[in-house]
Amino acid sequence: MLPTKTGVLAEAFADIRAALKKHHLATTFSWQDVAQRYRRSRVGAFWLTINMGVLIGALGFVFGTLFRTPMQEFLPYICVSLIFWGYISSSINEGCMAFIGAEGIILQVRMPLFTHVLRVLYRNAIILGHNILIYPLVLLAVARMPTWHVFLALPGFVILSLNLLWIMLILGVLCARYRDMTQVMQNLLQVIMYLTPVMWMTRTLPEGISRLLLELNPFYHLLSVVRDPLLGELPSATSWIACIVFAIVGWTVALLLFGRYRHRIPYWL
Repeated sequence: MLPTKTGVLAEAFADIRAALKKHHLATTFSWQDVAQRYRRSRVGAFWLTINMGVLIGALGFVFGTLFRTPMQEFLPYICVSLIFWGYISSSINEGCMAFIGAEGIILQVRMPLFTHVLRVLYRNAIILGHNILIYPLVLLAVARMPTWHVFLALPGFVILSLNLLWIMLILGVLCARYRDMTQVMQNLLQVIMYLTPVMWMTRTLPEGISRLLLELNPFYHLLSVVRDPLLGELPSATSWIACIVFAIVGWTVALLLFGRYRHRIPYWL
């Protein structure tokens, strides 16, 4: 007998609630992941910041020159765009492996499965915390002052992370069952990056291209709610509404899928 929707949702909520109560497990795992990656390195995790800083400087110079955009405007733009796109793409890519990568723990230790999704998000949030240090340095380099709008980036970050969690949860379940999905998502994210204004600005679009293509891109809205405040602009109401709708619809689907197949994940591994 198949479980009812109510039973499926109850299963999913119980696992997520247990994971949130034991959030220290995800926090500890995520710190260990970052520390292990740079163990015995003199600079440590700040290699993340250095690597991102070099990338921002190089791409900022190249694309700023190609688009003939003043560096005072373009460098902060590509800085914030690359930092948060890195957070988005890494979370989604690694979210595909959330359960597969934790196979040993899942098969040997009884703990909420959602803990492994939180672990991936926290790990990428730590990396984001290192990379965001570049932002004030870029503003200082181009003699640009931040505005009060920067505080609006905090709720933007929350809604972005909530959306990433349901995406990671769905992909984690699907990739545990269908391993080829991981490679598909990696290639798909590459295409999405070029379709999303990360390294180019919306005003550089040719006149013949409809803005509707942008408005239909969910990643454009997810990026806008955190990027626009850091660039001294108010995110559009459309972007906020879109992100909230994504979260409601996405979490509904994620909870139904996770609750329905949660018990099968260890067998798929």
